[in-house]
Amino acid sequence: MTKQVRVGDPAPDFELPSHSGQTVRLGDFRGKSAVVLFFYPKDNTRGCTAEVCAFRDSYEVFAEAGAEVVGVSSDSVGSHERFAGQHNLQFHLLSDAGGRVRRAYGVASTLGFIPGRVTFVIDREGVVRHEFNSMTNVGGHIDGALKVVRELS
Repeated sequence: MTKQVRVGDPAPDFELPSHSGQTVRLGDFRGKSAVVLFFYPKDNTRGCTAEVCAFRDSYEVFAEAGAEVVGVSSDSVGSHERFAGQHNLQFHLLSDAGGRVRRAYGVASTLGFIPGRVTFVIDREGVVRHEFNSMTNVGGHIDGALKVVRELS
C-alpha cells in the first residue's frame, strides 16, 4: 500500500499531460505560486462536474491569492479536452492514465474501485499545507483550500 501524503510532507513531483496539449510538471510552479491540486474520480459525472465548476467559479480568487488550480483524474487527454471545453475551465486538467500520481499521493479508492476525491494545497516551496478528503462535500474542497491559500499569501 502507498503511503498517504500528509500536511508537512514534501509534495511528490510529477509530470503529466494536460487537456491543452501541454506537459505540466509540479516542480515548474516551485518558487512562483502555491498549487491547489485536486484529484477527482471521473469527467462528466455529477459530483465531479460540480467540483470542477466550483473551482472554475473560484478560479480568479485563487489566482489573486497566488495559487494555480490543477485537476487530476485518470481520464484521457481527449476526455479532459472535451470536459474543459464544455465547462469553460481556465485551469489544467491532467491525465493520470495509469494512476501513478494518484498512488504517489496515496489517494485511496472508495469502495475499492471508485477513485478518491482529495484536494491538496502545496506552498511555493513544494510542501503540502492542506489536505481535504471527501467524496460528497464538494464545497469543502474549495472553501478549505481557499482559506489555506489566503493564509499562505
